[in-house]
Amino acid sequence: MITADLCIIPMGIEESSVGDYVAEAVKIIEKSGLNYQITAMGTQIEANDLKSLYDVCAEVQESIFEMGICRVYTVLKIDDRRDKENRTLDEKIRSVKTRIE
Repeated sequence: MITADLCIIPMGIEESSVGDYVAEAVKIIEKSGLNYQITAMGTQIEANDLKSLYDVCAEVQESIFEMGICRVYTVLKIDDRRDKENRTLDEKIRSVKTRIE
């Protein structure tokens, strides 16, 4: 399982709120069928392969341009671990929680 953290920042907007852009991104991710979790600083995504992940990230970025933004700054962090099974977002959280209890 590949997990990723996607943060897309529209540049040159007049207001400080980016909620409308985040909502558009989440709609696209949801439509893709990939599992995801919204966080305060980005959206975490699970994918079985890099192509699925890259395709949805590209579609999200293009959608921000289609909203009239001329510059988009994107941060994509990917964890592609292949030595263990079931490395979902939830499993990673559980792994840490068991260590701090």
